[in-house]
Amino acid sequence: MRLLIVSHTAHYRSGSTIVGWGPTVVEISHLAKLFEEIIHIGCFYEGPAPASALPYRTEDIRFIPVRPSGGGTFKDKLGVIRHLPEYINAIRSALPGVDAIHIRCPANISLVALLLLFFVQRPPVRWIKYAGNWRPDGREAWSYWLQRRLLRWNAPRGAVTVNGQWPDQPRHIHSFLNPCLEDEEIEHGRRAASGKQIAHPLNILYVGAVSSAKGAGRLLAIARRLRELGVPFEMHLVGGGKEQAVFEAQSQTDGLSAQATFHGWLPKPKLADFYAQAHFLILPSETEGWPKAVSEAMAYGAVPITSAVSSLPQALSHSQAGMTVAIDDIAGYIQAIRDYAEHPADWKAASQAGIAYATQFTYAQYLGAVRHLFYDTWQIQLP
Repeated sequence: MRLLIVSHTAHYRSGSTIVGWGPTVVEISHLAKLFEEIIHIGCFYEGPAPASALPYRTEDIRFIPVRPSGGGTFKDKLGVIRHLPEYINAIRSALPGVDAIHIRCPANISLVALLLLFFVQRPPVRWIKYAGNWRPDGREAWSYWLQRRLLRWNAPRGAVTVNGQWPDQPRHIHSFLNPCLEDEEIEHGRRAASGKQIAHPLNILYVGAVSSAKGAGRLLAIARRLRELGVPFEMHLVGGGKEQAVFEAQSQTDGLSAQATFHGWLPKPKLADFYAQAHFLILPSETEGWPKAVSEAMAYGAVPITSAVSSLPQALSHSQAGMTVAIDDIAGYIQAIRDYAEHPADWKAASQAGIAYATQFTYAQYLGAVRHLFYDTWQIQLP
């Protein structure tokens, strides 16, 4: 089978090679084991590639670049309309030569693909992954709201995979886990965590975009409060973005330079050392689908304390691997950290539970789930 993927995944040129956002590139490279060829329509950015970008692992993936669109300004939003013909032409040109289509939502180009599928008959095999928060509590972009409505109504006439399990879930919507771990990483993480114990200074880790929406301001508020309470700690922020310099400056103004270290984007192999040393992964984000950093941290025995959004409360409550807190409840984060620090046996139990739960997020498990999806939905036997 030949599979067409439509996504907003950022791609760049690194020398003579096209590289893309690492987590997605690795996932698609594994997915290529099930298909004769994958054609990926994604966004291409000028400029240097971040350290987190990776090349595809197989030549069976053909990348078709389109220009990115969207953003926070009015001019950015007009850019979506300007790029519509490019998106439509790219998707329509690729459709006749494929047997199945996989749309990764939410994104502007993904919305175009969903609407286009409403008007065409082929291919009949349509798999849509909604990677965002399937049941958001607060405000969200209107395009996200529209994509969720179209998927719930099954406008594209396909199978939809989402994070978490939700009441009144239609039959075409399937709960899926978000993969991010190789079998070797599971074993490496287990060995690294075997002798890990909680001790001062507490090692607190954050992995992701350093932005307001992802909770960088709340991270610094947590750091300030821990310092006021006299709790010895070190905080490592791995990630970057346009707001990183703002929060680095705020950290210096707050006198947190000795405790909070900004590392920028790092390739995944270098992240292993941070996960192995961390006691906690703190993720005070406003919204998430399923953040892969949580699975990766659990594999190395770091206990996640996250905002209570999307499927995170379901997963961490079920697995007993960590805790969730209301988004802006700084006191709640502090209490969770102190409770674990004052009860090492509870922390160790959560750490061990996370190591066990992380095994569900391997690419091998993911490919098995994709095989079941294709067979149960379309009676197609994938390799």
